[in-house]
Amino acid sequence: MARVTPAELRIMKRRGERIPMLTAYDFPTARIIDAVGVPLILVGDSVGTTVLGYETTIPVTLDDVLHHTRAVVRGTSHALVIADMPFMTYHPSTDEALRNAGRLIQEGGAQAVKLEGGRIVAETVRRLVDCGIPVQGHLGLTPQSVFQLGGHRLQGKTAPAAQRIFEDAKMLEEAGAFSIVLELVPAPLARQISEALSVPTIGIGAGPFCDGQVQVIHDLLGLDPSFQPRHARRYASLYEIIHEAVSHYADDVRQGQFPTAAESFGMDSPSPLAEVVGVKEGG
Repeated sequence: MARVTPAELRIMKRRGERIPMLTAYDFPTARIIDAVGVPLILVGDSVGTTVLGYETTIPVTLDDVLHHTRAVVRGTSHALVIADMPFMTYHPSTDEALRNAGRLIQEGGAQAVKLEGGRIVAETVRRLVDCGIPVQGHLGLTPQSVFQLGGHRLQGKTAPAAQRIFEDAKMLEEAGAFSIVLELVPAPLARQISEALSVPTIGIGAGPFCDGQVQVIHDLLGLDPSFQPRHARRYASLYEIIHEAVSHYADDVRQGQFPTAAESFGMDSPSPLAEVVGVKEGG
């Protein structure tokens, strides 16, 4: 099965097909998501908070994303794999953005990149697209600007703020972005943007009117019981399952219950050491 392309996403939008998207950071997770048929996988800089233990996404480096992108690409054959461009890898200059995006495509194996911001990055998006690199935009709550935004708060609540996000979305589309993530914006605004664009919108905490939805896989699977965003639906509680399995294993080892004879190799064979020193078994 061939990989999903940006052009196919436009067709899906025209047909009214909703587009699921998930994050992945490793080979086995990516393989499962790909097998299900999810068309978009994001190797997000959220790897910083979900896998690497950082408080924010700011410390994530290009090498971090490259490392995890390679693993995800190896686990997929159908999904379009999008690599996040980390903080300050595309802001200093368009040329630097092009070099870094090129590494994610050439070295990481991604088929597209994602970057945050609107009018301030529009020319960068245009340059990347002109050079053959598909770009996904990201508006609303942009986690790399969390310190400037004052936390993870709903964006576009006032008329001027909403107008700016709407205009930014149009600018990103005109610059060539093949889709735009809308994070934590009011649902009516997300609906207006989705109806105004010919490219798909992918919502996260932006209501039901976007063309698709993206979730962080750790939130969906319940791997962190202490963190449950309002916009995420927990489809499983794997933390409890894994916790119980690991506890059971540790208890079995401490009590001599693992491994059993049936789980061991060569229980009925003579000791190799006995043959070396010339000692008979049981003698």
